[in-house]
Amino acid sequence: MKTILVTGANGQLGHSLQRLSESLPAYQFLFTDIDTLDICDKESILAFAEGKNIHYIINCAAYTAVDKAEDDEIICMRINSEAVRNLGEAATTLGAKIIHISTDYVFDGTNSVPYLETDYTCPMSAYGRSKQTGELILRAVCPDAIIIRTAWLYSECGNNFLSTMLCLGKEKEELNVVFDQIGTPTYAGDLANAIISIIDSIEAGTFKSGIYHFSNEGVCSWYDFARKIFEIAGIKCRVIPIDAKDYPTRATRPQYSVLNKGKIKRTYGLAIPHWEESLRKMLKKTKK
Repeated sequence: MKTILVTGANGQLGHSLQRLSESLPAYQFLFTDIDTLDICDKESILAFAEGKNIHYIINCAAYTAVDKAEDDEIICMRINSEAVRNLGEAATTLGAKIIHISTDYVFDGTNSVPYLETDYTCPMSAYGRSKQTGELILRAVCPDAIIIRTAWLYSECGNNFLSTMLCLGKEKEELNVVFDQIGTPTYAGDLANAIISIIDSIEAGTFKSGIYHFSNEGVCSWYDFARKIFEIAGIKCRVIPIDAKDYPTRATRPQYSVLNKGKIKRTYGLAIPHWEESLRKMLKKTKK
């Protein structure tokens, strides 16, 4: 039985991995968060791992308060960069494979076609800079790491665009939602499945390190996403499209952050659902 250490287990992706783990008897999972493992302390990581024979590390931990990070960049960098160094060095010491989750925010959003893994990174926010630095550090200290960039993550738990829309849609008759930022909603459950599929492939003999992109298939704006949420959930709330400039935020968001997923599909044979299909399934499941 192979042992998988998951950091940031209380977040959206961590929760999805916890649910998925219940149907994966071939793996032993160690779910941790700040209360059980301080990844900013390398010695604590090695002490925690002692005697546990860890084969994989899935790093879901991150500072994700994008706007707050503009005034809190030191702490953001510590969690999203220095802690990633600690995990990468620990993985090398332990002989474990590490899968690290990154973000579309490493790009400036000026593309007009989906971003490839090899495209130039130019983050426009403190959060984006911290994630870019984390990628660079991890590749330096652990060259065989797998880095998965994702975007617009949502799930049944935590604070995300979906939960905000469901809450506000029931309270208000109309909402203003940005229509000129384009990307792809990503269901955390689909990303969790993809990560386990990659580990299964590694166990079967297919392992290729590097940077990969993963989101659901399809493209939409936040406005389109909100309308579809209300349509599926049966919420009668009018959605009004507005420009991003009319909804100023502390941090600059990428205007276009669609990710090209060809590499991860070719390498690990993944079949990725369309974002509308996953949204519909998730909302149907939460109604039960």
